[in-house]
Amino acid sequence: MELRCPDSTPCHNKQVNSVSTLSPEPPRPGDQIPNHAGGSSASTATLTPVTRHVHSSVPAKGDPRACDDASLNSESDGGGGNYDVLAGYYLLGDCVFSQQIGAQLKLLPMNDQIRELQTIIRDKTASRGDFMFSADRLIRLVVEEGLNQLPYKECIVTTPTGYKYEGVRFEKGNCGVSIMRSGEAMEQGLRDCCRSIRIGKILIQSDEETQRAKVYYAKFPPDIYRRKVLLMYPILSTGNTVIEAVKVLIEHGVQPSVIILLSLFSTPHGAKSIIQEFPEITILTTEVHSVAPTHFGQKYFGTD
Repeated sequence: MELRCPDSTPCHNKQVNSVSTLSPEPPRPGDQIPNHAGGSSASTATLTPVTRHVHSSVPAKGDPRACDDASLNSESDGGGGNYDVLAGYYLLGDCVFSQQIGAQLKLLPMNDQIRELQTIIRDKTASRGDFMFSADRLIRLVVEEGLNQLPYKECIVTTPTGYKYEGVRFEKGNCGVSIMRSGEAMEQGLRDCCRSIRIGKILIQSDEETQRAKVYYAKFPPDIYRRKVLLMYPILSTGNTVIEAVKVLIEHGVQPSVIILLSLFSTPHGAKSIIQEFPEITILTTEVHSVAPTHFGQKYFGTD
C-alpha cells in the first residue's frame, strides 16, 4: 500500500503577491502605495475595494473574503466602490502575515458558521451554556481538520452488495497531548473522533519568582516517541507555554515535524514565536488576531 499525506489545509488567507510589506499607517482612499508585484521600482498601485460582495457590511478582519474583496489595482484601472478601504487594508495585512509565516500555519477555511462560533466565544454577555456549546463545536471542527493532516494508506473494502470500493484508512500510531488546564477542554472532542486514542497531559505554570513558564507535570504514553502527536491548547497568546510543552515532548524523543498543534485562536506573536522556535511544527487554528479570548479556560470550566 502506498503511504500518502493529505494535502495541506486550504488557507482562507490566500497569498497576496502584490505587496511585501505594510506601511505602519493605514492608507487613505485613493492613496498610492508601491507595487512590488513586478515592473520598475517606481511603479505604484492604488488600494481600492472590489465591489463584488456577499453581505451589505464590510467583512470583519480575518474574513475569508478579505483576500478576494481587497485588491491592488493599477492607476489605470480607476477606482470606485463604496466599501471601507481601511477594512480591506487590514484584511490584506492578515493575508500577508499568513504568507510570511509559511505553510506551517494552517487556518480552517472560514465560513459564516465558524464566524458565529468565534463571535459567541468572544462575547462577554454570552451565557456559560452558550459559550461551552459553541466552544465544543469549534473544537470538533479543529480536531476533525487536525485528523485530516495525518497520513493514510489506500485500501480496498467490500460493500454489502459485493462491490469493491477503493478507499483510505488512517495509519495507526497517533496520540493526543493536552496542555492543562484549558487544553483539557479539547480532549472530549478528540475522543469523539478517535474512541481509543491515548491522551497524555502536561501541566505548565508560571514560576512565582521568575514568572517564566515551568513544567510541573508530564505524563505520556511510553512509546510516544514513535507516535504522531496532536498537541491541544485552545488559546495561543505569547506562545511561551506551547514552546515549553514542545521542549518536553522533544526530551521524550518526539520530533517537532510530527507534532500538530490544535488551537482555536492565536495572536500573530504567538504563532510567529512558536514557528521561529520550531520551524517544522504544524499549527492549525481558526483565527489569527491581535486580541485573543484569554478568558476561555476560566469561562469553560466555570472559574471566571
